[in-house]
This record gives sequence, C-alpha cells and structure tokens, in this order.
Amino acid sequence: MSGGLGGFGEEEIARFGLTFGVGAFIVYMLFIIASLARESKAGRFGTFVLFVVLAFGMLGFVAKGLIGWLLGIG
Repeated sequence: MSGGLGGFGEEEIARFGLTFGVGAFIVYMLFIIASLARESKAGRFGTFVLFVVLAFGMLGFVAKGLIGWLLGIG
C-alpha cells in the first residue's frame, strides 16, 4: 500500500516541500530586500550592499545544498 498524496511517500513530499517551499521563500525575501532598497532610496551602491549583506545567509543555504548534491550526501 503506497501511502501519501497521489502515491508519493512521505520522503518525496517532504523533499518537494523543502526544495520548492524554501526556494519560493528565498525569492520572496529577495523581493522584500528590493522593496526595502526602493523605499529607503538607497541608490545603486546601497542596494548592492543590502543585497550582499541580507542575501548572504540565503547564499549559504543554497551553497550547502549544492555541495551536498555534488558530494552525493544530500
């Protein structure tokens, strides 16, 4: 008996949710950073600094997934 939604197991559903859910959240956070830069009238350099500093953690999360995938442990 295959449990889960549409014949998918719990692991597949969790992996899909993590991959696309976190991906969508990252894109949403990028829009928030852009809105923050626009509302504060940061200019080009200020916008660059906001994206670098605030998006650094997201880059680390993406890098962790990529390194795990390349090493075959993720």
